Amino acid sequence: MTRIAVIQGHPTRGGGHFCHALADAYAEGVLVGGHEVRLVTIADRDFPLLSSKADWDEAPPPAVITEAQRTLVWAEHLVIIYPLWLGGMPALLKGFLEQTLRPAFMTGGARAGSSWKTALAGRSSRIIITMGMPAFAYRWYFGAHGLKSLKRSILSLVGIGPNRHTLIGMVEGMSDARRTAWIEAMRGLGRRAR
Repeated sequence: MTRIAVIQGHPTRGGGHFCHALADAYAEGVLVGGHEVRLVTIADRDFPLLSSKADWDEAPPPAVITEAQRTLVWAEHLVIIYPLWLGGMPALLKGFLEQTLRPAFMTGGARAGSSWKTALAGRSSRIIITMGMPAFAYRWYFGAHGLKSLKRSILSLVGIGPNRHTLIGMVEGMSDARRTAWIEAMRGLGRRAR
């Protein structure tokens, strides 16, 4: 049995987008596979964006961020789902990660300069990104720079790995059959805790 946190990073509240359906399908698969799941829906959480280094270093996190930090510590595997916006993640998801992965949390309150690879070491992740362009164009022409940044500069930095990914392109014109196939693929990944 694996403990899995699904971070639904679409910034629109209330569902109705393909990212929401993918997150729900993954969570359903987790339960069918006999694993545990907690869903963190970023758009449903009210938190300010950090606007200074002092806030990031010293201000206490809001209660919804403390709750998210407890979920990350609880989880053995993280799934981050979001739409590609301007080559990267939506600002609300980035703001959530900035709030959540504060130095005091990542070092367990140790002194400045301590390794960040302490609080979340040993966890794995899957990043699922939807986009309007073909996935191969994002990967080969644009170099998947937003994905690489998330993997290398955020997840690996805090000790999470391996960091796998799934890129889903051409979502605006996708047929119902293709959408259904992706939903089933997410259920399968959830069942296998991948």
